[in-house]
Amino acid sequence: MAKVLNFFKDSYTEITEKVTWPTWAQLQSHAIIVLIASLIIALLVFVMDKASSNIMELLYNTAS
Repeated sequence: MAKVLNFFKDSYTEITEKVTWPTWAQLQSHAIIVLIASLIIALLVFVMDKASSNIMELLYNTAS
């Protein structure tokens, strides 16, 4: 049990004293970057999905 308590004490010390947390401005700028990257990736996936759907539809409609 002492090992578990020691682990939690060390974890708390590390989080409060050794970790450097971003400032509010850094957090906002990084969140905007992640949002833009996510939108770009979603748009690319959407375009690839539509393109492959159209290609499959074209192949199956001409084959029948």
